[in-house]
This record gives sequence, C-alpha cells and structure tokens, in this order.
Amino acid sequence: MADNNHSHFQHLYFVLTGIPGLELEYYWIAFPLGAIYVIALFGNGVIISTIKSELSLHIPMYYFLCMLALADTGLVLCTMPSMLGIFWFNYKSITFDACLVQMYFIHTFSAIESGVLVAMAFDRVVAIWKPLRYGTILTTGVVCRTGAVILTRAVCVVFPVPFLIKRLPFYRSNILSHSFCLHQDVMSLACASTRVNSLYGLIAVIFTKGSDSISILLSYAFILRTVMAIASEEGRLKALNTCVSHICAVLIFYVPLIGVSVIHRFGKHLSPLTHALMANAYLLIPPVLNPIVYTMKTKEIRRKLIRIFVPAKVTAEGQGLTF
Repeated sequence: MADNNHSHFQHLYFVLTGIPGLELEYYWIAFPLGAIYVIALFGNGVIISTIKSELSLHIPMYYFLCMLALADTGLVLCTMPSMLGIFWFNYKSITFDACLVQMYFIHTFSAIESGVLVAMAFDRVVAIWKPLRYGTILTTGVVCRTGAVILTRAVCVVFPVPFLIKRLPFYRSNILSHSFCLHQDVMSLACASTRVNSLYGLIAVIFTKGSDSISILLSYAFILRTVMAIASEEGRLKALNTCVSHICAVLIFYVPLIGVSVIHRFGKHLSPLTHALMANAYLLIPPVLNPIVYTMKTKEIRRKLIRIFVPAKVTAEGQGLTF
C-alpha cells in the first residue's frame, strides 16, 4: 500500500548544489561568475549585431556563426538565473516544473549548437572543395532550411525527455549534484526503474552529438584530402587557415562534453567538486570562448568592438589605421 502511495509522488522542488566544499566563498565566486556571463552575453551580442549590420558578412559562413552565437546566448540565459541565485543569494531551490523546463532548454540549445557546428563544417567543405560555386550551392534558402532542420531536430529529440522524467516517482532525496537541472542528474534521484529514460537518452545522444561528431570528422578528412591536392604550399596554408576558427569552436564544445561523459561514466570515485567543475565548464566555456575566437579572426567584429570602446573622436583620428 505504501508503495502504491509513493508511485506517483513527486517533490515540489529540487535543491541545487553550487560548488561543494566552497560554500563559504560563494559570495566572492559570484563576481567572476557574473563577469563570465557578462562577457558571454556581450560577446555573442556583438557577433549577432555585427553580422546583421555588416553587408560584407551576409554570407553562409557568418549566417551559421550567427546561429552559433544565438545557441550560446540561449545556453547562458538557461543557466544564469539558477547559478547566480545560488552564488549571490544562496537561493538553491527550484520547483519541479521549472527544473524540467530548464533541463529541456539546456539540452535543446546544446543539441542546436552541435548541429550548427556540423553545418559550419559542411560550409568549410564547400568553400574549399568548390570555391567558385560556393554562393550557388549554399544559397540563403539552403542556409535557412539548414537552420530550420537543426532547430526542428533539437526540439523534437529533446521534447520527450521532460515527460519521461515527469512519469517517475521521487520520494527520497531531492538534492541535485549541479547548479542547474540535467537529465541524468534528475533521473538518478528517481525511485523507480529508469531503463526507458536511459535508453532514450542514449539514443538521443547518438542521434545528435554522436552523429554530429562523426560528420565533423568525415568533413575534415575530406577537407584534408582536398587541401593536399592543392599544388602550392601557400594555397594549402591559406585554405587550412579558413578552418582554424571552426576547429577551435569544435574543440571548445566537444572537449568539455567528452570530459563530462568520461567522468560521469568512469569517475564515480572522484570528488563532487570535480563533477561540479566539469559540468560548469561544459556549459560555460563555449559561450565565453567562441566570441573571443571569432573576434580574433574577423576584422569586422574587431572594428565593431573598437567603435564600442574607443571614443568617436579617437576613432576618427585613427581612421588611417588598418586592422
């Protein structure tokens, strides 16, 4: 009878965890954490506004970069309220439904970012393989349809996840391991079989990030083959140089992801601090570093930053400078 009463019980709220062992330092940690969020939002905002305003950037490569910046902004906005609430106000509670909503959007934006990285890899393939037909292959219509497919895939794949969690009973611990809600973290607190959740989660990961990583690897294998066929060394270096920013973005996204996956699977013996730091890095590093990488490689974005931070009079006096 007791089991029957518990079968549909769910907590009204979950308790989020900040960084274990550093609770007394939360107030001071909040300042660099706030600075990270400001940098991420500002950097991605500059990229989006620059691409929108600069006609020279209205090409597929930068349309995909704009999508990447939008996905990074979404990730930042998903995690910022709960993390700053913990570190600044020591507010650790999140309602059950709010947790499911946050979980859905975190995983959706993460899947979108993975898909955009694949689209950017295909963009580099076309640019290097068929440079003279680049504009006719990757038309604005193709880019828009690609973006729609990426968005639809992410929304549809992640959509069942909150409902699979919703059906589970929770009547023991309600303390999560991170500063935000993730599927595996919430699922681990369930008091019933989670086989269906685990199986669907595995299928979703394989269908999105698994297939995406393979697609990116195959794209770069094809790019290397094409580049090696270029006669001049200068031409080969010039072609590879156009891929540097994207390679950095791929590493920035997948290295923390692989680290989190390995630690979750094989690092049961590691301290909760290690798990918390890796999970935070997975969601915070890409939105911060991607704008820095693309700003360094794109002169139009650098000029936009100069116009923002340098007074107009100084800018006018230095118009003869080149960047």
